[in-house]
Amino acid sequence: MPENMSRIIPKKEIANMKIAGIIAEYNPFHGGHAYQIEQTRKAGASHIVAVMSGNYVQRGEPAFLEKHARAEMALHGGADLVLELPVPWSCARAQDFARAGVSLLHAMGCVELLSFGSECGSTALLCETAQALESPEMRDCLRGCLDEGMSLPAAREKAAAQCLGKEAAALLQGANDALAFEYLRALKSLHSPIRPLAVLRKGARHDETGCAEGFPSAAQIRSRILQDNPQGKKSLPSFSFEILRREITAGRAPVSYSAMETAILSHLRRLSPADLALLPDISEGLEYRLYEGIRSACSLGSLFSCVKTKRYTHARIRRLTLHAFLGVTQGDTALSPPYLHVLGFNDRGQEVLRRMRDTAKKPVLMRASGLRTLSPAAPTIYRLNACATDLFALAMPQKQPCGMEQTKNVVRLSSTG
Repeated sequence: MPENMSRIIPKKEIANMKIAGIIAEYNPFHGGHAYQIEQTRKAGASHIVAVMSGNYVQRGEPAFLEKHARAEMALHGGADLVLELPVPWSCARAQDFARAGVSLLHAMGCVELLSFGSECGSTALLCETAQALESPEMRDCLRGCLDEGMSLPAAREKAAAQCLGKEAAALLQGANDALAFEYLRALKSLHSPIRPLAVLRKGARHDETGCAEGFPSAAQIRSRILQDNPQGKKSLPSFSFEILRREITAGRAPVSYSAMETAILSHLRRLSPADLALLPDISEGLEYRLYEGIRSACSLGSLFSCVKTKRYTHARIRRLTLHAFLGVTQGDTALSPPYLHVLGFNDRGQEVLRRMRDTAKKPVLMRASGLRTLSPAAPTIYRLNACATDLFALAMPQKQPCGMEQTKNVVRLSSTG
């Protein structure tokens, strides 16, 4: 840490700090994200910490632009400290994504609130329903639906309708509410004192690309930008657009998954069913279906289409494919992130970092040199993340050399308020 972080915070200042955490992708940071931060401050938060996906996101693709640029957007948009959710968990299924994100906030030891977007906007309703979803009756019903060959999301929704009623099933239809249940489950499993805070989502739903009133979704914004639609600029806060324009001018954005296609297919063709069986979220012999799909597919699109079934969703296949390419295994995602990796902070974020000197249950990593003092698992995860970043650099419009993980500096901004 910088030397000036060693200042002791007065007790009065500590007492007045109320730190809230947000788990996000910011791909890219848009008005809806700024609105959530604003509402979280209105709920009493004095400091906002974002646990943000690194260079790969949960839909099983590289992020639209590099993680430090997205962290910079978040700091301009109201976040005070940005920590990275490393690659094994950033592109994992919702359960692992949420568990890892919550574990990082819990490990800070000073976070009081977990703020998340919600289609229903009711913290009480989500907590009540989350408890009901864990009932023995619900588990039995879910098992029966899975035995019918349904995917887990579809089975859970059907089981909720049968056991808990239409209102509970409707909550599972919203991507944000469904993820909220995973956050609540993670908080419970960790016996965390962090309290949940649902913020009503306004505008397009997650990954929705059609028109909607209110804030457009990140998917809608990415589509507009790729199509050179003037609405793309209008969809972003001015600071986000300027950072994006800078990255585009430098040849670092937008990052294209299609640019990685041949490399991914080439790597996949080297894998055996035994190799694929080591991937996260593999079960029921799916490795053999995936192997056969790899042998016949000449594009990622055809691979996803031929492996997908009612049981195995498109998103699940995309994540499996990306994990296989990046070398992520079940053993990686079964762990929790071994350190708190700082991507950026402002003056208030620096206050949080000072507070964490006394409260953090995991080491804070500012630069690669700090790995020498960490647990044996930490270098393993860091190397995996660094390798994934080197591959990410090949998907930029202007390909970058290896080493971005080691050479990119922590983003440092001054607070404006």
